[in-house]
Amino acid sequence: MWRAAKVCLLAFAMEVSLAGLSRADLRFNPGVTTDGFRFLIVEGTFSVEDDLANFSDAVRTYGPIAIGFNSPGGNVVKAMELGRLIRSFRLSTVQVRGLDCSSACALAFMGGVRRTADPGAIGVHKSSFSGDYPLDVHTAVAAVQQITADVVSYMIEMGVDPALLQVSLSYESDDMRYLSKSEMERYGVTSTREAGPEPSHAGPGPMTQVPTAVPPAKPAGSSLETLLVVPEARTGRVRHPKGRAALKAAPDPKSGNLLILSNGSPLRILGSADRWYRVEYANATGYMHHTWVYVDQFESGPFDQRHIQVKIFESYGEAEAYVRTATIPLAAYLATNGWFAITLDQTYPESVAALVVKKLKREQVVPSDSFMTYGNTYVRKVCCR
Repeated sequence: MWRAAKVCLLAFAMEVSLAGLSRADLRFNPGVTTDGFRFLIVEGTFSVEDDLANFSDAVRTYGPIAIGFNSPGGNVVKAMELGRLIRSFRLSTVQVRGLDCSSACALAFMGGVRRTADPGAIGVHKSSFSGDYPLDVHTAVAAVQQITADVVSYMIEMGVDPALLQVSLSYESDDMRYLSKSEMERYGVTSTREAGPEPSHAGPGPMTQVPTAVPPAKPAGSSLETLLVVPEARTGRVRHPKGRAALKAAPDPKSGNLLILSNGSPLRILGSADRWYRVEYANATGYMHHTWVYVDQFESGPFDQRHIQVKIFESYGEAEAYVRTATIPLAAYLATNGWFAITLDQTYPESVAALVVKKLKREQVVPSDSFMTYGNTYVRKVCCR
């Protein structure tokens, strides 16, 4: 069925390439394969003025199974709005190389509950502003930060790795990066497994409450007992939100400072007790709190990235149940105190993480006490691979 649909879409693409795009506003063109596979082609440039009620009407009228695109992009917010509509209708998205889906169009494509695309069919690059009035520097910076947070949270909702954003930012608005098959799979742009429920922006989901307990399943690839073993901390580096931390004379925050060490300073860990490490730096020996040290023997994530923690549980069963019933991709990390920290499944640069956690809390997608953290006390991800 999917093969027939792609053939039909390719035939449509050949017609479009001969006719060209005569209008900029969005059109929703219906089609059907010889075996009855119905689809819509979204054609044109996304604009803030587009009325997507026309898309909803077309879906109800023609009853498509999948959506294809012939669009060079346009307004990012409107593209995400269409993507959410596609997800709410539980439609798949299909993209062939003969049709264009680049820039903001890639965001709309992500709305499909199942997503298939030919290699090189999806193009991404750095987002640019359009409008009838100039932006001063302060307003432009604030707007860029806000749209970045919006895009990242949208990708999370759709099950796409926000790391894709870093790829797109490497290409200026007058250039384009077309994704390979392996890249689309790696970042979750394509997905043959049907996505979960409608996006969480529709209202507060089960994340704001502890879900009904689910019998714990042992993580694949390793026994649960093995995953819950905390390795001995032997070496590490200073990693503190303020960019530096004190080497203390005693395992007490009120004790004197022996040295002030910058982030990245290498440490030899001599022992651990009551959430304090006894460490050696150069010729000095003192103490640092667990939350100040990135431990090389742990698997807490990239050194310069932040986690967004949304919950913590005392038992693995509770943590697993919460992750598996959440409306957005989450992970559970074993912490050095034996508890389980629940985080968003990906890590982010500090500036992006701060915006994302603020937006997700405002929209009640995550609990109000969620926060960003280095995760220095995270030992490893234990759920759910």
